[in-house]
Amino acid sequence: MTVIGTVEELKALYGETSDASIVKVTKALTVEYRQMIEASPFAALATVGPEGLDCSPRGDDHCVVRVAGDRTVLMPDWRGNNRVDSLANIVRDPRVALLFLVPGSNTTMRINGTAVVSVDPTLTGSFEVDGKHPRSVIVITIGEVYFQCARALIRSQLWSSDRFVDPASLPTPGALLKAAKADFDNETYDREWPGRAAKTMW
Repeated sequence: MTVIGTVEELKALYGETSDASIVKVTKALTVEYRQMIEASPFAALATVGPEGLDCSPRGDDHCVVRVAGDRTVLMPDWRGNNRVDSLANIVRDPRVALLFLVPGSNTTMRINGTAVVSVDPTLTGSFEVDGKHPRSVIVITIGEVYFQCARALIRSQLWSSDRFVDPASLPTPGALLKAAKADFDNETYDREWPGRAAKTMW
């Protein structure tokens, strides 16, 4: 196997970067970048810590983050599995990256920056839904923000219903757990999961 070992080899292989790929990067949200991000109900949050990297899916009913300024976005930490991998990384290494998806659009948005985990009661309370609020809010300071070209989503046909996979053809969450732990009660887990999720969405 032939591998690339230096940045110089990579640049020789791929050639020059286009002007558009450079000028699209800004240090703060433009009006148009804000419009794109506020249309996104889903983002992948990447963090890094002593144990390595983590990438976590994040979603909300409307916008997945709240824009608090041209260099600040707020991400409520809603109910999950309590592993707190992302949060544990952030409190030890503030570097974060976000990739936003907008349903139906092949253009994605990216933010690279730093974050802190806030438990300020006024802030967490401002995200209240159905009488519940997140236990913490990730406060993200933008270092750079830009859009990603559409080729990846076009190639994948991500939003085409013709490419949707029938969930019945895939392993259930219980089956995935049983594959990791042979004596896991997958049938009970799958039976109880919908009701448990409905009660713990927020």
